[in-house]
Amino acid sequence: MSMKPDNQYAVEVTALEKKFGSFTAVDRIDFSVRRGEIFGFLGPNGAGKSTTIKILCGIILPTSGAGTVGGYDIIREQEQIRQNIGYMSQRFSLYDDLTVEENIQFFSGIYRIPREKKKERKDWVIKMAGLEEFKTRMTSVLSGGWKQRLALGCAIIHEPKILFLDEPTSGVDPISRQRFWQIIQSMAESGVTVFVTTHYMDEAENCDRLALIYKGSLIAVESPQRLKAEFMKESVLQVIVPDAQEWLRQIEENAFVKEAALFGTSIHAVVDDAEKAIRSLKEAFLRKNVTGFRIDRIPPSLEDVFVSLIERYDESQKN
Repeated sequence: MSMKPDNQYAVEVTALEKKFGSFTAVDRIDFSVRRGEIFGFLGPNGAGKSTTIKILCGIILPTSGAGTVGGYDIIREQEQIRQNIGYMSQRFSLYDDLTVEENIQFFSGIYRIPREKKKERKDWVIKMAGLEEFKTRMTSVLSGGWKQRLALGCAIIHEPKILFLDEPTSGVDPISRQRFWQIIQSMAESGVTVFVTTHYMDEAENCDRLALIYKGSLIAVESPQRLKAEFMKESVLQVIVPDAQEWLRQIEENAFVKEAALFGTSIHAVVDDAEKAIRSLKEAFLRKNVTGFRIDRIPPSLEDVFVSLIERYDESQKN
């Protein structure tokens, strides 16, 4: 499977829009994805992620706009797109009543792998996924992590150059998630373009670039590093205090704090003026005779950046 050689981008869309009746699910968005790039597509539930992926995978048509996937037109060449991409959803799309080998054989038939190449591709999937000792087992008995690897193997058995992953590690343990991303990074290094949605901020750090979609609009597209360095205008304070849960509401209500949220056993507070906020929070703790607290200015996390961008977008829509 291959992309048209004359196209510089694996994915490119312009003014992409999708309406369902009077509801706009995707609101005239523009972006492009380079070949061999790991491109993260992030946003809260209902933001437009799944609708965009369905358009790009040739499942539904846009209301307006234009785009290409692998050089194929998203409106006129949907069948060619479906033949030249891999797709994996959080539901794995496997058959529990088949063995590992039988699932692989089934998908090799779906993707029309030539007969003389089927064994080679089956052996490759089993080795890539580390499933050698499980190949004759029923898929139903596999853990979530092993099912995930098998599903990935089935999605790429036909060697697509573009892979769409929709929440692929949802509900999978941290070790399996880490192993999964090692495989993804290896694929990207070999030239495969990976378009992935995820809710895990630590996973998002693995992406070359991230796009944040919110209420159908694309509000930021940049590398994780530049998002944290350039898009966060406010400062972030890490507040370590006994009974953090009980203090959260009071910190949120502080005049110098824009917002606050629990991060493990500490609190992250977003502020415009760090010095004034630190001084005010210290005074509040001392008034209550609190000891053992600590307030530090820290670099923003991706989650801090995304929350800030979303709030900024909401504010702009009010004006």
